Amino acid sequence: MRIPKLIIVLLMLLAGKSIHAQTDKIVGMWYTIDEEGNKKSLVKIYRATNGTFEGVIEKLLTGDPARKCVNCTGADKGKPITGMIFIKNLRPGGGKLSGGTILDPANGKVYSCTISLDKGGSKLKVRGSLDKSGLLGRNQTWEKAPSVD
Repeated sequence: MRIPKLIIVLLMLLAGKSIHAQTDKIVGMWYTIDEEGNKKSLVKIYRATNGTFEGVIEKLLTGDPARKCVNCTGADKGKPITGMIFIKNLRPGGGKLSGGTILDPANGKVYSCTISLDKGGSKLKVRGSLDKSGLLGRNQTWEKAPSVD
């Protein structure tokens, strides 16, 4: 009877490591892609010091690269979009990141956010939602950017 319990515990530990490894693959550089398939910006997703995940806009690929977030409110109002932390407080769970927010610099609105990796590991499914349950919102697919050493 002890052996089956040990096997169950080991399987649970391995499953937990697999889920953690999946969310760690989300860390890195990604191209945001608009509805027409155009690359709009280069963003970096990273693990913050508090253990949550954040995203910063590293480079704007269209329009004025020095533009500011004129529609933002609060501390982000009028700040340059490049260098802005626009994804905040995402937490890992179930092979995805969720529970945080994403800012759309084009309209200044903040949405609930969920990010998951596709099976191939080269694309992210990013969902911005009006509600925390994720029912009312839209998806974007982002592409992995090549590593630059």
